[in-house]
Amino acid sequence: MPSHLFADRSAQLPEPGSVDALISQTRRLRGEVDAVRRDTLVDTLTDDDAQRRWQRALCDLAVHHLDDLGLHLGQLREGLPPAAGTVELPRAAPEPGPADRRTRAGSAEWNLLTDEVHWSDELFRIFGRSRESGPLPLDELGSTLFCEDRPLLTAWVTACLVDGRPIDGEFRIVRPDGCVRTLHMRAEPVLDSDGCTASMWAVLRDVSELRRTQRAVRESHDSLRRHRETARTEHRLAVELQEAVLPPWRGSLRFPHSGAATLDVAAHYLPSATSALIGGDWYDALELPDGHSLLTVGDLTGHGVAATSGTALVLGALRGMAMAGIEPGPLMGCLNQLLETSPRPALGSAVCCRYDPARRVLSWAQAGHPAPLLFRRGAARALPPPEGVLLGATSHAAFGQAEVHLEPGDVLVLYTDGLAPGGIETGRADGAEQLSGLAARFSAARSARECVRTVVEEFDRRGDARQDDACVLVARVSG
Repeated sequence: MPSHLFADRSAQLPEPGSVDALISQTRRLRGEVDAVRRDTLVDTLTDDDAQRRWQRALCDLAVHHLDDLGLHLGQLREGLPPAAGTVELPRAAPEPGPADRRTRAGSAEWNLLTDEVHWSDELFRIFGRSRESGPLPLDELGSTLFCEDRPLLTAWVTACLVDGRPIDGEFRIVRPDGCVRTLHMRAEPVLDSDGCTASMWAVLRDVSELRRTQRAVRESHDSLRRHRETARTEHRLAVELQEAVLPPWRGSLRFPHSGAATLDVAAHYLPSATSALIGGDWYDALELPDGHSLLTVGDLTGHGVAATSGTALVLGALRGMAMAGIEPGPLMGCLNQLLETSPRPALGSAVCCRYDPARRVLSWAQAGHPAPLLFRRGAARALPPPEGVLLGATSHAAFGQAEVHLEPGDVLVLYTDGLAPGGIETGRADGAEQLSGLAARFSAARSARECVRTVVEEFDRRGDARQDDACVLVARVSG
């Protein structure tokens, strides 16, 4: 029902053709947004990602706004006279769904002089009332509201009728069927010729779905923000823990410090090129009490604090057992039992080498890990691996031990399978193949550190996007 307050004001009605064009544009845009929403829904079902949930909520909100726009334009067209000589556009069938989605706005007028109340059909449907039950008088409207919202409505109505202030606010109602709806009310007083309030005219709009989607946007955005803050904190903790776990030395080491058959050792950690997450890769080298040297690299599954804390556990145990004189094969068996019985079970792969400088013999064992590469006189080959499975994969697993005699000038390369871009699936073949192509450059290198620098430069030059972080350790036998 139009407001008497504006009855004497002249207004120019829009042309029907322009309204039809806006309706067509709204329908087309609504279809495009809905297509994006369906794609986002598919991603959300397969990806537990806070950002995708936020995108989904934004799409829902956009669809609701476009539905409202289409509804209001349709109501505007209903009130326009048909233009002469024009053909009316076919009207789209209403979308299937709750009736309140198609009738969200209704009008009312309460006459203070005659106590007459006029409600539109839409308003009856919004309140869930039949026409036979009649419209609610203004003093009974509050009976449908939540108890918490009744004082608010009373204050609004009093200010409108007494002070002439317009109403623009929201409240919640409980319909006779028990359904709770959120309504937005815009109202203003209608004055008589003496300037006194004669009636109050209002438009009430059901914004329940709109507020639900807005709430979903806020909640998903807050969830995304918390997720990012948590990820940043975990990344910082993982970096700090990794720096505490990996060997503090940078550059190269020599084992033993004196003697003819020493090992020149250097290593490097390569972060992932596609993720900021820190993995469970490690490397280590140290001189043992009996004059032998320990060389090891490995990788635990997972990323973040859990992976780096597991690495700290495994690497600490490995160092302790190596210092106690345990050979690589039995040592792998102990690590397997440790991972299997730890409070946070995990899988891992590793190579553990023990070098005897007096005999120039390397004893080594592996647990589901790429075999070390031996570079000798410009040629490369992978060492035949002894028996071994992934750490933590099975109880009482047997781990074999192999030996190889090293010669002066030999270069031994240990690496984790994240070095190649294919990761675990193709990393063993690709990583070994790419490293083997560096044989000539390794032969010309004067130190293990130069060999490591060659590896890093080569993989960076190729532009390979590593999907995981990696470690590489190079040991060069002195003459």
